[in-house]
Amino acid sequence: RYGGNYSAFETLRAQQLELQQSAFAKQQDKIAHLQKFIDRFKAKASKAKQAQSRVKALDRMARIAPVLAEADFTFEFKEPANLPNPMLAITDASFGYGETVILSGVSRSVMAGQRIGILGANGQGKSTLVKTIAREIPALGGTLTEGKGLHIGYFAQQELDVLSPDSNPLEHMIRLARDTGPQAREQELRNFLGSFNFAGDMMGQAVGTMSGGEKARLVLAMIVWQRPNLLLLDEPTNHLDLATREALSVALNEFEGTVLLVSHDRALLRSVCDEFWLVGRGRIGPFDGDLDDYQRYLLDEAKRLREAARAEAAIVESQPATPAPKPQDTRRLDAAARQQLAARTRPLKRELEQAEQEMARLQAEQQALEKRLATALSPADLAEAGRQLKATASALALSEERWLALSSQIESIEASA
Repeated sequence: RYGGNYSAFETLRAQQLELQQSAFAKQQDKIAHLQKFIDRFKAKASKAKQAQSRVKALDRMARIAPVLAEADFTFEFKEPANLPNPMLAITDASFGYGETVILSGVSRSVMAGQRIGILGANGQGKSTLVKTIAREIPALGGTLTEGKGLHIGYFAQQELDVLSPDSNPLEHMIRLARDTGPQAREQELRNFLGSFNFAGDMMGQAVGTMSGGEKARLVLAMIVWQRPNLLLLDEPTNHLDLATREALSVALNEFEGTVLLVSHDRALLRSVCDEFWLVGRGRIGPFDGDLDDYQRYLLDEAKRLREAARAEAAIVESQPATPAPKPQDTRRLDAAARQQLAARTRPLKRELEQAEQEMARLQAEQQALEKRLATALSPADLAEAGRQLKATASALALSEERWLALSSQIESIEASA
Protein backbone atom coordinates (compact mmCIF):
# COMPACT_ATOMS: atom_id res chain seq x y z
CA ARG A 1 0.00 0.00 0.00
CA TYR A 2 2.82 2.39 -0.84
CA GLY A 3 1.23 5.81 -1.23
CA GLY A 4 3.94 7.54 -3.23
CA ASN A 5 6.32 6.76 -6.06
CA TYR A 6 7.33 3.18 -5.23
CA SER A 7 10.21 3.04 -7.70
CA ALA A 8 11.74 6.13 -6.08
CA PHE A 9 11.33 4.53 -2.67
CA GLU A 10 12.97 1.33 -3.88
CA THR A 11 15.87 3.30 -5.39
CA LEU A 12 16.40 5.19 -2.13
CA ARG A 13 16.21 1.96 -0.13
CA ALA A 14 18.79 0.30 -2.38
CA GLN A 15 21.11 3.31 -2.02
CA GLN A 16 20.75 3.19 1.79
CA LEU A 17 21.53 -0.53 1.89
CA GLU A 18 24.50 -0.06 -0.44
CA LEU A 19 25.84 2.80 1.68
CA GLN A 20 25.47 0.80 4.90
CA GLN A 21 27.24 -2.21 3.38
CA SER A 22 30.01 0.02 2.02
CA ALA A 23 30.43 1.69 5.43
CA PHE A 24 30.52 -1.73 7.09
CA ALA A 25 33.20 -2.97 4.68
CA LYS A 26 35.33 0.14 5.19
CA GLN A 27 35.02 -0.16 8.96
CA GLN A 28 36.03 -3.81 8.84
CA ASP A 29 39.15 -2.83 6.88
CA LYS A 30 39.95 -0.15 9.47
CA ILE A 31 39.42 -2.60 12.33
CA ALA A 32 41.72 -5.14 10.65
CA HIS A 33 44.38 -2.44 10.10
CA LEU A 34 44.25 -1.32 13.74
CA GLN A 35 44.28 -4.89 15.01
CA LYS A 36 47.29 -5.71 12.83
CA PHE A 37 49.22 -2.75 14.32
CA ILE A 38 48.23 -3.80 17.86
CA ASP A 39 49.29 -7.41 17.31
CA ARG A 40 52.59 -6.35 15.78
CA PHE A 41 53.70 -3.71 18.27
CA LYS A 42 51.96 -4.41 21.60
CA ALA A 43 55.07 -6.17 22.94
CA LYS A 44 57.50 -3.46 21.77
CA ALA A 45 58.30 -0.91 24.47
CA SER A 46 58.91 1.84 21.92
CA LYS A 47 55.47 1.31 20.32
CA ALA A 48 53.43 0.29 23.38
CA LYS A 49 51.83 3.72 23.80
CA GLN A 50 50.72 3.86 20.16
CA ALA A 51 49.41 0.30 20.35
CA GLN A 52 47.42 1.15 23.49
CA SER A 53 45.91 4.21 21.82
CA ARG A 54 44.70 1.99 18.98
CA VAL A 55 43.17 -0.46 21.49
CA LYS A 56 41.21 2.47 22.92
CA ALA A 57 40.20 3.55 19.43
CA LEU A 58 38.80 0.08 18.75
CA ASP A 59 36.88 0.11 22.04
CA ARG A 60 35.35 3.51 21.28
CA MET A 61 34.38 2.66 17.72
CA ALA A 62 30.61 2.45 17.15
CA ARG A 63 30.26 -0.77 15.17
CA ILE A 64 28.28 -0.68 11.94
CA ALA A 65 26.03 -3.67 11.36
CA PRO A 66 26.37 -5.55 8.06
CA VAL A 67 23.41 -5.50 5.69
CA LEU A 68 21.60 -8.80 6.05
CA ALA A 69 20.54 -10.60 2.92
CA GLU A 70 16.82 -10.32 2.34
CA ALA A 71 16.31 -13.97 3.30
CA ASP A 72 18.26 -13.54 6.56
CA PHE A 73 15.41 -11.73 8.31
CA THR A 74 11.81 -11.52 7.21
CA PHE A 75 8.62 -11.85 9.18
CA GLU A 76 4.91 -11.38 8.72
CA PHE A 77 1.93 -10.51 10.89
CA LYS A 78 -0.56 -13.33 11.14
CA GLU A 79 -3.96 -12.92 9.51
CA PRO A 80 -6.34 -11.41 12.11
CA ALA A 81 -9.02 -13.75 13.41
CA ASN A 82 -11.64 -11.04 12.84
CA LEU A 83 -11.90 -7.42 11.70
CA PRO A 84 -14.49 -5.42 13.65
CA ASN A 85 -15.75 -2.37 11.79
CA PRO A 86 -15.41 0.22 13.15
CA MET A 87 -12.39 -0.87 15.13
CA LEU A 88 -12.71 2.09 17.47
CA ALA A 89 -15.04 5.07 17.92
CA ILE A 90 -13.74 8.10 19.85
CA THR A 91 -16.45 10.53 20.96
CA ASP A 92 -15.75 13.97 22.50
CA ALA A 93 -12.73 12.50 24.29
CA SER A 94 -9.99 14.22 26.30
CA PHE A 95 -6.48 12.84 26.61
CA GLY A 96 -3.69 13.63 29.06
CA TYR A 97 -2.04 12.66 32.34
CA GLY A 98 -3.53 13.08 35.81
CA GLU A 99 -5.43 16.37 35.72
CA THR A 100 -3.43 17.78 32.80
CA VAL A 101 -5.47 17.77 29.58
CA ILE A 102 -3.34 17.73 26.41
CA LEU A 103 -6.02 16.97 23.81
CA SER A 104 -9.76 17.65 24.08
CA GLY A 105 -12.95 17.46 22.03
CA VAL A 106 -11.61 14.55 20.00
CA SER A 107 -14.15 12.63 17.88
CA ARG A 108 -12.65 10.20 15.38
CA SER A 109 -13.40 6.72 14.03
CA VAL A 110 -10.89 4.01 13.16
CA MET A 111 -12.17 1.66 10.47
CA ALA A 112 -11.03 -1.83 9.47
CA GLY A 113 -8.10 -1.74 7.06
CA GLN A 114 -7.14 1.90 7.58
CA ARG A 115 -3.44 2.86 7.55
CA ILE A 116 -3.21 6.09 9.54
CA GLY A 117 -0.03 8.08 10.12
CA ILE A 118 -0.19 10.34 13.19
CA LEU A 119 1.67 13.63 12.60
CA GLY A 120 2.49 16.47 14.97
CA ALA A 121 5.34 18.25 16.70
CA ASN A 122 7.00 16.73 19.76
CA GLY A 123 5.05 17.27 22.95
CA GLN A 124 1.70 17.75 21.22
CA GLY A 125 0.15 14.49 22.45
CA LYS A 126 0.83 11.79 19.84
CA SER A 127 2.20 9.25 22.32
CA THR A 128 -0.50 10.18 24.86
CA LEU A 129 -3.17 9.37 22.26
CA VAL A 130 -1.58 6.02 21.40
CA LYS A 131 -1.07 5.04 25.06
CA THR A 132 -4.72 5.79 25.80
CA ILE A 133 -5.97 3.69 22.87
CA ALA A 134 -3.60 0.93 24.04
CA ARG A 135 -5.31 1.02 27.47
CA GLU A 136 -2.03 2.02 29.16
CA ILE A 137 -3.56 5.21 30.60
CA PRO A 138 -7.23 6.23 30.96
CA ALA A 139 -9.01 8.84 28.88
CA LEU A 140 -9.77 12.01 30.88
CA GLY A 141 -13.20 12.48 29.36
CA GLY A 142 -15.58 11.36 26.64
CA THR A 143 -15.83 7.77 25.42
CA LEU A 144 -13.69 5.27 23.52
CA THR A 145 -15.89 2.50 22.16
CA GLU A 146 -14.02 -0.59 20.99
CA GLY A 147 -15.35 -2.87 18.27
CA LYS A 148 -16.28 -6.37 19.34
CA GLY A 149 -13.21 -8.59 19.18
CA LEU A 150 -10.70 -5.70 19.01
CA HIS A 151 -7.22 -7.11 19.62
CA ILE A 152 -4.44 -4.52 19.97
CA GLY A 153 -0.73 -5.00 19.27
CA TYR A 154 1.17 -2.11 20.91
CA PHE A 155 4.77 -1.05 20.21
CA ALA A 156 5.80 1.51 22.84
CA GLN A 157 8.31 4.27 22.01
CA GLN A 158 10.29 3.15 25.05
CA GLU A 159 10.52 -0.62 24.57
CA LEU A 160 10.95 -1.27 28.30
CA ASP A 161 7.43 0.09 28.83
CA VAL A 162 6.24 -3.34 27.72
CA LEU A 163 9.34 -5.42 28.60
CA SER A 164 10.73 -6.62 31.93
CA PRO A 165 14.48 -5.79 32.06
CA ASP A 166 15.30 -8.74 34.36
CA SER A 167 13.54 -11.36 32.21
CA ASN A 168 14.95 -13.01 29.09
CA PRO A 169 13.18 -13.41 25.70
CA LEU A 170 12.06 -16.98 26.39
CA GLU A 171 10.52 -15.98 29.74
CA HIS A 172 8.68 -13.14 28.02
CA MET A 173 7.24 -15.53 25.45
CA ILE A 174 6.28 -18.15 28.05
CA ARG A 175 4.37 -15.53 30.07
CA LEU A 176 2.75 -14.12 26.93
CA ALA A 177 1.57 -17.54 25.73
CA ARG A 178 0.26 -18.41 29.21
CA ASP A 179 -1.50 -15.10 29.93
CA THR A 180 -2.85 -14.02 26.54
CA GLY A 181 -2.37 -17.06 24.26
CA PRO A 182 -2.17 -18.84 22.05
CA GLN A 183 -0.81 -21.59 24.28
CA ALA A 184 2.35 -23.36 23.08
CA ARG A 185 5.07 -25.76 24.19
CA GLU A 186 8.49 -24.32 25.10
CA GLN A 187 10.16 -25.78 22.01
CA GLU A 188 7.60 -24.09 19.78
CA LEU A 189 8.33 -20.77 21.51
CA ARG A 190 12.07 -21.33 21.05
CA ASN A 191 11.56 -21.97 17.34
CA PHE A 192 9.42 -18.84 17.05
CA LEU A 193 12.07 -16.68 18.76
CA GLY A 194 14.68 -18.19 16.46
CA SER A 195 12.75 -16.81 13.48
CA PHE A 196 13.38 -13.33 14.97
CA ASN A 197 17.12 -14.01 15.26
CA PHE A 198 17.01 -14.93 18.96
CA ALA A 199 18.98 -18.15 19.21
CA GLY A 200 21.34 -19.93 21.58
CA ASP A 201 22.49 -17.86 24.56
CA MET A 202 20.37 -14.87 23.50
CA MET A 203 17.20 -16.65 24.66
CA GLY A 204 18.56 -16.61 28.21
CA GLN A 205 19.98 -13.07 28.11
CA ALA A 206 18.32 -10.45 30.35
CA VAL A 207 16.43 -7.91 28.24
CA GLY A 208 17.93 -5.02 30.21
CA THR A 209 21.38 -5.90 28.80
CA MET A 210 20.23 -6.00 25.17
CA SER A 211 20.68 -3.33 22.51
CA GLY A 212 17.79 -1.13 21.46
CA GLY A 213 17.47 -3.02 18.19
CA GLU A 214 17.28 -6.40 19.96
CA LYS A 215 14.60 -5.13 22.34
CA ALA A 216 12.64 -3.75 19.38
CA ARG A 217 12.82 -7.12 17.63
CA LEU A 218 11.55 -8.86 20.77
CA VAL A 219 8.59 -6.47 21.00
CA LEU A 220 7.80 -7.14 17.33
CA ALA A 221 7.96 -10.90 17.98
CA MET A 222 5.55 -10.57 20.92
CA ILE A 223 3.13 -8.51 18.83
CA VAL A 224 3.19 -11.04 15.98
CA TRP A 225 2.50 -13.89 18.43
CA GLN A 226 -0.66 -12.16 19.73
CA ARG A 227 -2.23 -12.00 16.25
CA PRO A 228 -3.67 -8.45 16.62
CA ASN A 229 -6.13 -6.78 14.29
CA LEU A 230 -5.08 -3.22 15.29
CA LEU A 231 -1.40 -2.24 15.40
CA LEU A 232 -0.42 0.81 17.49
CA LEU A 233 3.20 1.64 16.64
CA ASP A 234 4.98 4.51 18.42
CA GLU A 235 8.38 5.17 16.79
CA PRO A 236 9.02 1.49 15.94
CA THR A 237 12.17 2.10 13.85
CA ASN A 238 14.20 4.17 16.34
CA HIS A 239 16.69 1.36 17.01
CA LEU A 240 16.27 -0.85 13.94
CA ASP A 241 18.94 -1.40 11.29
CA LEU A 242 18.03 -0.86 7.65
CA ALA A 243 17.33 -4.53 6.91
CA THR A 244 14.94 -4.85 9.87
CA ARG A 245 13.23 -1.58 8.92
CA GLU A 246 12.68 -2.99 5.46
CA ALA A 247 11.32 -6.24 6.91
CA LEU A 248 8.91 -4.21 9.08
CA SER A 249 7.80 -2.09 6.11
CA VAL A 250 7.08 -5.19 4.02
CA ALA A 251 5.24 -6.90 6.90
CA LEU A 252 3.07 -3.81 7.54
CA ASN A 253 2.14 -3.54 3.87
CA GLU A 254 1.04 -7.18 3.88
CA PHE A 255 -0.86 -6.86 7.19
CA GLU A 256 -4.62 -7.21 6.69
CA GLY A 257 -5.66 -5.31 9.83
CA THR A 258 -5.53 -1.63 10.80
CA VAL A 259 -2.38 0.42 11.49
CA LEU A 260 -1.92 3.59 13.57
CA LEU A 261 1.68 4.73 13.16
CA VAL A 262 3.67 7.46 14.93
CA SER A 263 7.11 7.87 13.34
CA HIS A 264 9.75 10.40 12.33
CA ASP A 265 10.78 7.90 9.63
CA ARG A 266 9.19 9.52 6.61
CA ALA A 267 10.14 6.66 4.31
CA LEU A 268 8.15 4.30 6.53
CA LEU A 269 5.19 6.70 6.72
CA ARG A 270 5.16 7.03 2.94
CA SER A 271 5.38 3.31 2.33
CA VAL A 272 2.73 2.26 4.87
CA CYS A 273 0.15 5.03 5.40
CA ASP A 274 -2.53 6.23 3.02
CA GLU A 275 -4.01 8.91 5.31
CA PHE A 276 -2.84 11.14 8.16
CA TRP A 277 -4.13 12.68 11.38
CA LEU A 278 -2.58 15.92 12.64
CA VAL A 279 -2.13 16.36 16.40
CA GLY A 280 -1.62 19.98 17.48
CA ARG A 281 -3.03 22.94 19.41
CA GLY A 282 -4.91 20.54 21.69
CA ARG A 283 -6.89 18.96 18.85
CA ILE A 284 -6.78 16.03 16.40
CA GLY A 285 -8.00 16.39 12.85
CA PRO A 286 -7.44 14.97 9.37
CA PHE A 287 -4.41 16.16 7.43
CA ASP A 288 -5.37 16.25 3.78
CA GLY A 289 -1.92 16.78 2.28
CA ASP A 290 1.12 14.55 1.86
CA LEU A 291 4.39 14.59 3.82
CA ASP A 292 5.79 17.41 1.67
CA ASP A 293 2.72 19.46 2.58
CA TYR A 294 3.36 18.56 6.23
CA GLN A 295 6.90 19.93 5.95
CA ARG A 296 5.46 23.21 4.64
CA TYR A 297 2.85 23.18 7.44
CA LEU A 298 5.63 23.00 10.03
CA LEU A 299 7.41 25.97 8.47
CA ASP A 300 4.16 27.99 8.29
CA GLU A 301 3.33 27.12 11.90
CA ALA A 302 6.77 28.23 13.03
CA LYS A 303 6.30 31.52 11.17
CA ARG A 304 2.83 32.00 12.70
CA LEU A 305 4.16 31.52 16.23
CA ARG A 306 7.04 33.95 15.63
CA GLU A 307 4.65 36.61 14.31
CA ALA A 308 2.23 36.08 17.21
CA ALA A 309 5.07 36.47 19.71
CA ARG A 310 6.22 39.71 18.00
CA ALA A 311 2.65 41.09 17.94
CA GLU A 312 2.17 40.33 21.62
CA ALA A 313 5.47 41.99 22.46
CA ALA A 314 4.47 45.09 20.44
CA ILE A 315 1.15 45.37 22.30
CA VAL A 316 2.89 45.18 25.65
CA GLU A 317 5.41 47.84 24.62
CA SER A 318 2.68 50.17 23.32
CA GLN A 319 0.69 50.12 26.57
CA PRO A 320 1.35 53.20 28.70
CA ALA A 321 2.79 52.70 32.12
CA THR A 322 0.34 53.03 34.99
CA PRO A 323 0.86 56.55 36.36
CA ALA A 324 -0.30 55.76 39.87
CA PRO A 325 2.62 54.50 41.97
CA LYS A 326 2.19 51.13 43.63
CA PRO A 327 2.93 50.45 47.26
CA GLN A 328 6.46 49.21 47.96
CA ASP A 329 5.37 45.69 48.87
CA THR A 330 3.32 45.35 45.66
CA ARG A 331 6.33 46.44 43.58
CA ARG A 332 8.44 43.86 45.37
CA LEU A 333 5.90 41.13 44.61
CA ASP A 334 5.69 42.18 40.96
CA ALA A 335 9.47 42.15 40.65
CA ALA A 336 9.63 38.70 42.23
CA ALA A 337 6.96 37.41 39.81
CA ARG A 338 8.89 38.81 36.83
CA GLN A 339 12.10 37.23 38.04
CA GLN A 340 10.34 33.89 38.52
CA LEU A 341 8.84 34.06 35.02
CA ALA A 342 12.24 34.96 33.54
CA ALA A 343 13.88 32.08 35.39
CA ARG A 344 11.31 29.64 33.99
CA THR A 345 11.49 30.87 30.40
CA ARG A 346 15.19 31.81 30.10
CA PRO A 347 16.52 28.28 29.46
CA LEU A 348 13.64 27.58 27.05
CA LYS A 349 14.30 30.81 25.12
CA ARG A 350 18.00 29.99 24.99
CA GLU A 351 17.18 26.56 23.59
CA LEU A 352 14.69 28.15 21.17
CA GLU A 353 17.42 30.47 19.85
CA GLN A 354 19.75 27.50 19.40
CA ALA A 355 17.00 25.64 17.51
CA GLU A 356 16.54 28.64 15.19
CA GLN A 357 20.28 28.76 14.49
CA GLU A 358 20.32 25.02 13.83
CA MET A 359 17.34 25.33 11.46
CA ALA A 360 19.10 28.12 9.53
CA ARG A 361 22.27 26.03 9.28
CA LEU A 362 20.41 22.92 8.10
CA GLN A 363 18.36 24.89 5.57
CA ALA A 364 21.57 26.31 4.07
CA GLU A 365 23.11 22.84 4.01
CA GLN A 366 19.98 21.41 2.38
CA GLN A 367 20.04 24.08 -0.36
CA ALA A 368 23.73 23.44 -1.03
CA LEU A 369 23.16 19.69 -1.35
CA GLU A 370 20.19 20.20 -3.67
CA LYS A 371 22.37 22.39 -5.91
CA ARG A 372 25.11 19.74 -5.88
CA LEU A 373 22.64 17.02 -6.87
CA ALA A 374 21.66 19.11 -9.87
CA THR A 375 25.23 18.88 -11.23
CA ALA A 376 26.92 15.98 -13.02
CA LEU A 377 28.13 13.52 -10.35
CA SER A 378 29.56 10.03 -10.35
CA PRO A 379 27.21 7.29 -9.07
CA ALA A 380 29.17 7.08 -5.80
CA ASP A 381 29.08 10.87 -5.25
CA LEU A 382 25.39 10.95 -6.21
CA ALA A 383 24.57 8.26 -3.63
CA GLU A 384 26.62 10.04 -0.96
CA ALA A 385 25.00 13.41 -1.66
CA GLY A 386 21.56 11.75 -1.60
CA ARG A 387 22.35 10.17 1.75
CA GLN A 388 23.51 13.51 3.15
CA LEU A 389 20.39 15.27 1.86
CA LYS A 390 18.12 12.67 3.47
CA ALA A 391 19.97 12.96 6.79
CA THR A 392 19.83 16.78 6.61
CA ALA A 393 16.09 16.77 5.83
CA SER A 394 15.40 14.45 8.77
CA ALA A 395 17.49 16.62 11.11
CA LEU A 396 15.71 19.74 9.86
CA ALA A 397 12.29 18.18 10.48
CA LEU A 398 13.29 17.30 14.04
CA SER A 399 14.65 20.83 14.64
CA GLU A 400 11.44 22.39 13.34
CA GLU A 401 9.30 20.18 15.56
CA ARG A 402 11.50 21.00 18.55
CA TRP A 403 11.14 24.72 17.76
CA LEU A 404 7.35 24.41 17.71
CA ALA A 405 7.27 22.48 20.99
CA LEU A 406 9.51 25.06 22.71
CA SER A 407 7.46 27.97 21.36
CA SER A 408 4.22 26.41 22.63
CA GLN A 409 5.80 25.73 26.03
CA ILE A 410 7.01 29.34 26.38
CA GLU A 411 3.62 30.70 25.31
CA SER A 412 1.84 28.51 27.87
CA ILE A 413 4.14 29.64 30.69
CA GLU A 414 3.78 33.32 29.79
CA ALA A 415 0.01 33.03 29.41
CA SER A 416 -0.36 31.48 32.85
CA ALA A 417 1.81 34.11 34.55
